[in-house]
Amino acid sequence: MKKTDKTFFQIIYLIALGLTYSCQTAHKETTTTHLPNIILLMGDDHGWDEVGYNGHPYLQTPVLDDMAATGLRMDRFYSASPVCSPTRGSVITGRHPNRYGTFTPGSSIRPEEISIAQVMKKAGYATAHFGKWHLGPVKATSPTNPAAMGFDEYLSHDNFFEMNPYLSRNGEPEEIYEGESSEILVREAIRFIQKAQENNQPFFVVIWYGSPHEPYSGLPEDLALYDDLPESFGDKIVRLTSNETGQQIDRPQRDVLQERFAEITAMDRSIGQMRDYLKAEALRQNTILWYFGDNGTPPEGNATVPFRGEKGQVYEGGVRVPSVLEWPARISRPMDSGVNAVTSDVFPTLCAITGQPLPDRPMDGIDLTPLFDGKMEERSEPIKFWNGRVRQEDGYIPLPYIDPELQKGTSPLVKLMNGIATRNFTNFHHPDIQEKDFGGARAILDNQYKLVIHGGIGENAKSELFDIKKDSAEINNLIHELPEMALLLDEKLKIWQQSVLESLMGYDY
Repeated sequence: MKKTDKTFFQIIYLIALGLTYSCQTAHKETTTTHLPNIILLMGDDHGWDEVGYNGHPYLQTPVLDDMAATGLRMDRFYSASPVCSPTRGSVITGRHPNRYGTFTPGSSIRPEEISIAQVMKKAGYATAHFGKWHLGPVKATSPTNPAAMGFDEYLSHDNFFEMNPYLSRNGEPEEIYEGESSEILVREAIRFIQKAQENNQPFFVVIWYGSPHEPYSGLPEDLALYDDLPESFGDKIVRLTSNETGQQIDRPQRDVLQERFAEITAMDRSIGQMRDYLKAEALRQNTILWYFGDNGTPPEGNATVPFRGEKGQVYEGGVRVPSVLEWPARISRPMDSGVNAVTSDVFPTLCAITGQPLPDRPMDGIDLTPLFDGKMEERSEPIKFWNGRVRQEDGYIPLPYIDPELQKGTSPLVKLMNGIATRNFTNFHHPDIQEKDFGGARAILDNQYKLVIHGGIGENAKSELFDIKKDSAEINNLIHELPEMALLLDEKLKIWQQSVLESLMGYDY
């Protein structure tokens, strides 16, 4: 072969190779860039009625109201637990928190749990967490910090925070960030999104606000919005934390509500800042922006809750929370949904959207994507609630699941506990399954009825049955009118509890 012919064929080969590489690169970009960006937002102690779109007489939440008017409004959305840490665990895992011992505020998650951030990272997302973590310490040595759970970056706090929060960046010692905390989180999240965009990555961002958890504070302009609350509104004395001393004090509820409402309005405004950024960068069309609360309204904030109960209780007032979702590329018209949904559904829903398989272990959430297309009228599985606890009996000493040294918190906060301005975490092994383990406040909610059980088991349990569609306030107990329905729901609940206790013993790992 002549040298010129050889050179000619080498050139043709290099061109073909380049085209092949170019096509492969283009295919790779297509498989990642078509994925929607995802931002999960969660308020801390934000109850169902504390938004304008649900009819609150005084609160100003124009951004959430607009999201409800233009996106998907979920009127029957529930937190997996009536308190914060367990609900946060349900978002991260898609599983009920009792399965891995996250029973109460201050209970950590377990390192073996599979996190939604880990799944999203595998799908090609840049992942980040901002704000309240509360599933273990955020320090670098913690085996359950956000990085250990799959987040590439985090700026987070062990627990709740107020104005000028202390936050840890990627496990480093906490530093003070000056300003209104909700706006700080969104500002930092936007910086992360900008970096993800530069790297041509879809982003998965979790923003867990410190608001409106007590103790309360607000910017002067936000407080001024609520200067004229009626004197008769919230006219009782309530107990909460003092920002000055960290101790419990009694205050007029009207004054407390002014500060609480100011925090909610600031949080709402920060969501608007994120929406404005997404619009300016042409990202809003294919970004899922999903807001919900972590549990019902706490006692000091309970002035207009239309349901029975409050934070800590499995009645509607403790577990029903606001939820709105925007995704213009798929939800192109306003939608109101009365389908029961719960925070545990976030994991399987995002897996369905991104084409990722569910973990091979018991899951408690379901895929909500048919809801986005108007094809879901009822829920396929009941929602179960259960206020779990470490076994209580004389002489029993539970074995720590994680080295207690690794569970020590470092993030300063205002509220003192036993004189300490930080919080430590716990998680314990569960040795076996005994009949007494099935006790505690619990409930099961199907598409029409809700069975609520308090106390122990058998004769020691107090059961109530409500037609939740007709009686959201849970006033009319139908336990004697519909004993067969109560028995059916009770049996389903016990079967599920058995599965949960087996998970708690570590069978899933």
